Parts: sequence; C-alpha cells; structure tokens
Amino acid sequence: MSDRSLLFVPGDSDRKLAKGAASGADALILDLEDSVASDQKAAARARVREYLLAYPAHRAAKLWVRINPLDTPLGFADLAAVVAARPDGIMQPKTCGVRDVRTLSQRLEELEREAGLTLGAIGILPVATETPRAMFSLGEYVDAGARLRALTWGAEDLSAAVGATTNKQPDGRWTQPYQMARALTLFAAAAAGVAAIDTLFADFRDEAGLRASCAEARRDGFRGKLAIHPDQVRVINECFVPTAAEVAHAERVVGLFRDNPGVAALSLDGAMIDIPHLRQAEGILERARADASRSGVEAS
Repeated sequence: MSDRSLLFVPGDSDRKLAKGAASGADALILDLEDSVASDQKAAARARVREYLLAYPAHRAAKLWVRINPLDTPLGFADLAAVVAARPDGIMQPKTCGVRDVRTLSQRLEELEREAGLTLGAIGILPVATETPRAMFSLGEYVDAGARLRALTWGAEDLSAAVGATTNKQPDGRWTQPYQMARALTLFAAAAAGVAAIDTLFADFRDEAGLRASCAEARRDGFRGKLAIHPDQVRVINECFVPTAAEVAHAERVVGLFRDNPGVAALSLDGAMIDIPHLRQAEGILERARADASRSGVEAS
C-alpha cells in the first residue's frame, strides 16, 4: 500500500463526498461509523453504495469504507450493502487482533463469491489500538493473511476506554501510553510486511502543526497519514514524498553496492554504510517511483 493521504469522508453527506473526491487524496475512507449519527446509518449505507457504483474500477483515488464494528449488527449490514459495489478495501474499527481480521476476511470472501468478484481483491485496514485488549494483540497481525494492506492506530477511543483525562501533553505531543500505542503499531506493521499509517492530526487549521506531525511520522517509518479535512491532503501528500536530496543519496547508496557486488560494508562520504542502509535506500527509491507513477496517472 503506497497511499500517502487517506481522507475520512462522512458517508451521509453528498456535499462532503463531492468535496472529498476533489481533494487530491490518494484514498477516501467513506465513513459509516463515528461521523454518522445512529438514525442516519441506513441512509449513509445506501449513499456510500451508490457512490462506489458511480466510480469506475480504475479510479484516481482508492475508495475504502469504514464499517461499524463487527460485534454489532450494523457492521455486517454495512458489508452486505457495499461489497458488491467493489470498494478497494474495508477499514475495520475497534479491532482486537488477528481473530477479528479473519472474521472479516471470511465474510468478505462469502460476499465476493455471491457477487462474482475476484476473491481477495478487497483489502483490510484495521484500526489496531482502539481498545485496551487490542494493545496486547498487535504482534498477531503477522498472521492476518493476504487481505491485510496496512495498519493504523487511534488514540481517542483508547483514551476514553481507560478513563484518561487527555491523551496529549501541554505541548501537543502524545502522552506516554499513546506514544507506546503508536510505536507498537509501527512495529506490528513492519513485522506483518505492510505499511504503517499514522493517525489523524485533529486541528485541521494548524498547517504548521500538521507538517511537523507528518515529518515526525515519516522520519519514524510511517508511510502515510489519516486526514479529517480536505485542506490537510495537500500537506500530507507533500510531506510523504522523498525529497530530491534523499532520492539522490539513495541512488548513490544503491549504485555503490551495485558496483561492489558481494561486499556488505562500504564507505560513502567518510561514513560506513552496510546492508540496512541499502535496504533503506531501496525503500526511498521505491516510494519515489510510486510517486512518479501516481503523478503520471494524475497528469493523464
């Protein structure tokens, strides 16, 4: 999964759906959960289905659907409504571990069969830290199966569940429990071989704060970030693309190892580099190629 920006769009608002489509986000998360009032759930479900059907299979932005939790009847009703409309994936909230992902995967396969869709085409993106129990299961995602596309995390439901008065320090940084949730999600995603997507930055008017949050996330290894407002998309997209200087350095690292086959440690600009540096450089170049490919599609 190479998406940089994943924008939440309430599924009960035609105006916001249209605005999301014009945002430039790599992926839209059509929301049927937290942003939709209880008495609007059925209407939102129908609207999201229509929205999915209206877009061609080869669309510029990927279309994900955040369903309601599967321990409620709403979650299964959401799936029954949207799967035949071919979403790119399902964001699974309140996930407690790999067992929940397997339950969702099994139901997706049943619905794909009924609709005559390619089995396994619809991915799963769990929100992996929304319950206290989930914190003890993050290492399990390595066995989640081929549908797992990425992992993301959230702090609001988790802090409410443990009775925290806040999850932020006075300077805006996460308090220690939520720093831990963030770090464990990053490591769990890496262990499972999928992208880690950073949680949202709530103050959509604070561009400087968003840039700082994105820079910190990319530095640490996250591959993208959730957005809650279209105005955040441009900043996120800019921040999660390797800089020209990073690409140039990565090309030199890869080139040096290519020119010295069989050597595991080399010197570059007076510093020692070894295989982890090579892997890091290859990752930067892969992301740069993905961005170039995405830019080509957008230009056409």
